[in-house]
Amino acid sequence: MLNINESEVVITAIRAQGAGGQNVNKVSSAIHLRFDIVASTLPDDVKERLLALHDSRITKAGELIIKAQQHRTQDMNRLDAMLRLHEIVNAVEFAPVVRKATKPSRAAKLKRLDDKGLRSETKAQRSKVSRVTGD
Repeated sequence: MLNINESEVVITAIRAQGAGGQNVNKVSSAIHLRFDIVASTLPDDVKERLLALHDSRITKAGELIIKAQQHRTQDMNRLDAMLRLHEIVNAVEFAPVVRKATKPSRAAKLKRLDDKGLRSETKAQRSKVSRVTGD
């Protein structure tokens, strides 16, 4: 699990969208989290995988922007934004395993052909029987 320096994260409070209550126009409870991927202290391979993600939250300048407004309090939204940042970074921590191409063995090929022949015989027996009248 990678550590992210809190000094590399810029958090600003904004007003949340959507329905609200008495304090809807007074309280800035939503959080905008900005994380500059290029300038961060993350390993270079992790940075490359992060920038290669096709995620709309990553800008062309290499900045990850997360907006958290699910909770009513600013502290909970801040925690939610940091958790989501950690989830994204940890998802690309390890390089994906490269698939090695394999070929079926000769025995597997012969078994497939035998099974195919048996299936063919079974289906051939299902066909209609033609009557031959020998009168």
